[in-house]
Amino acid sequence: MFYSCQKIQAIRSENKRFRRRREGEQRRAEIRTEKTRDSGGERWKEGDIQAKSSDKERFRRVRRREVEKAEMAASKKRKVDSENRAFNPEWTESFLFVLPTGGTKPVCLICSETVALIKSGNVKRHYETKHKCFEETYPLRSEVRSEKIRSLKAQYEQSTRILSHTFTAQQRAHESSLRVSWILGQHKKPFTDGEVVKECMTAVAETLFEGKEKQEVCEKIKQIPISASSATKKSEILTQDVVAQLDEAIQKAPCVGLAVDESTDVCDNAQLLVYVRFYYAEQKAFYEDLLGITPLQTSTTGEDIYLAIMEMLAKRGIEPSKVISITTDGAPAMIGREKGAVTRMKKDNPDLLTYHCIIHQSVLCASLSDEHAEVMTSVMKMINFLRASSSYQHRMLREFLKEVDANADDLLLHNNVRWLSKGRVLARFWAIRREVASFLAELKHHKATQFSTFLENEKQMDNVAFLVDITSHLNELNLRLQGKDNSICELMTAVRAFQRKLEMFKEDLQEDCVHFPAVQEQVQGQRDVSSFVVFIDKLIANFSNRFDSFSIGQQLTMFIQNPFLITDVRSFSKEATQHFKWVNARDLQMELVDLQANVAMKELSARTDPSSFWLQMVPETAFSHLKKVALYILTMFGSTHNCEAAFSTMNIIKNKYRSRLTNEHLHTCMRMALSPFKPRFKMLAGQARAHFSH
Repeated sequence: MFYSCQKIQAIRSENKRFRRRREGEQRRAEIRTEKTRDSGGERWKEGDIQAKSSDKERFRRVRRREVEKAEMAASKKRKVDSENRAFNPEWTESFLFVLPTGGTKPVCLICSETVALIKSGNVKRHYETKHKCFEETYPLRSEVRSEKIRSLKAQYEQSTRILSHTFTAQQRAHESSLRVSWILGQHKKPFTDGEVVKECMTAVAETLFEGKEKQEVCEKIKQIPISASSATKKSEILTQDVVAQLDEAIQKAPCVGLAVDESTDVCDNAQLLVYVRFYYAEQKAFYEDLLGITPLQTSTTGEDIYLAIMEMLAKRGIEPSKVISITTDGAPAMIGREKGAVTRMKKDNPDLLTYHCIIHQSVLCASLSDEHAEVMTSVMKMINFLRASSSYQHRMLREFLKEVDANADDLLLHNNVRWLSKGRVLARFWAIRREVASFLAELKHHKATQFSTFLENEKQMDNVAFLVDITSHLNELNLRLQGKDNSICELMTAVRAFQRKLEMFKEDLQEDCVHFPAVQEQVQGQRDVSSFVVFIDKLIANFSNRFDSFSIGQQLTMFIQNPFLITDVRSFSKEATQHFKWVNARDLQMELVDLQANVAMKELSARTDPSSFWLQMVPETAFSHLKKVALYILTMFGSTHNCEAAFSTMNIIKNKYRSRLTNEHLHTCMRMALSPFKPRFKMLAGQARAHFSH
């Protein structure tokens, strides 16, 4: 058993108190005995006195042995405090550890964890175990490493200042208001919903707590300022903070890629939206964020768009030469040969790479022929007649589909704005076409008779079956191209895979139609499908014309996906130098050969995704040129999907019920809903003057 010095001292103090207490009791007993004898009372029994004396002596012996054991154990125990260990300032440079003021445990600047003792072995073991990759990105005794350490120390000092500061009740209420406003903004809710949240919190507190605790919690909730005006001000504060973080991250990025699109809100105000993609070194990942939104007051010409983009770049402190690529929707105002915004930007930056959104191009490739367009129009008219011409008729259709136990209980409406709409509408119609034909036969309307005739025409239904199958394949491609954080190489890989599938579809149509189940069910090998083969040929030609000459070629795509598959090193370096003028072909070729000969890197490439491989696995010291080329390619946007998604967010925020929302507040709400950065709530609450809700 081991006792600390504090334990030994406590035992000694307890022994002293026990001795004083026993001596006092003994004196009082003697006084009572004398008084009893003088008054002629009962005599003191000698046996009782001897028994009490023996108990006291036995207790003293036990206590003495415990003290001796404790002193012996304390003399053997290692005293860390007495070893006078000192923190070596060189550990900050070597292992990224600091010693807090008044602290006894070193703190890691990267992960904020502590080690038990001030020992070089402890800090070294932590650094080599958990932050080994830091050495590759920031080599020892380099300027980059020193700058990074200064940044981490500044962040740590700022966080410790904030944490050490005791928040007042007003500041806690202010922080709560900030957090509520941020959550409302992320969910695209209006500012007035803050009072609803407050009412809900009060109801929950009254239900969960009782007595005095309930009264205290409800009182604190009432003090949180989240009225509509307060939520508006808090949203502005939060937006300024995430924009400041965005600016700081962009300044450290080696390059940026832009995606630009323009649309109108519910009040017909033209809004120019610019998204930015860049490498965020602190998180070792690519970030996509809203660079800015600018309202175009009158016209939306190429000159207006160009000036708005340049003003936005200047406001964010981005040099035009830092922009390596720009993706647009292909509108004339964007890519016009003489006055297009992209043309003007290329004059400022000749190395700028520009290309049309890959998703838009794939949709344009799938334009229908006159015959198929007429069939598609007839189907859409039929669906609109059944669903939109009469509410009573629509209800009757739904009841009929339920009665006959159809595969679906309703038809879908087509929307030209939504890319996947046509395919889903056709698939739903095809699933219940027989039930729809039976329902139309019961209607006494001349249009119903026309549509019934259409459904009985075998050639027309053959075309419908083909449209159902081919649009399902196009929708599958479209879904692969959508989504955030997709690099341009991933999108081009999907497109080139679909081009090969088209060749397979052409052969399949001429044989057993395995990939065209609707056609197989409808035609059953009894009718001619040559018109469908012609349509596939047209698709092949359209995709070839648009994507065979795409700026990012197959060599660069293969380089990002798997550099170990490149066989023609000279062809790869030639393609790289065409896109990036700063590339040294000789160094690029030598590094690629060295990389392909590295067995360890090849195994890492097989186990990780391309982005993680190039950002985290490939050492910059040995493959600096290759890594820079990969970083530039991965920074490029492949589509304007983020812009389209942001416009959907805009329409949710500024709807017909919030049509009076100003451009400034609209942009604030969109920033909160779309930004990947999180506000620094503690810092913001500590900086501002906080007040309770009135």
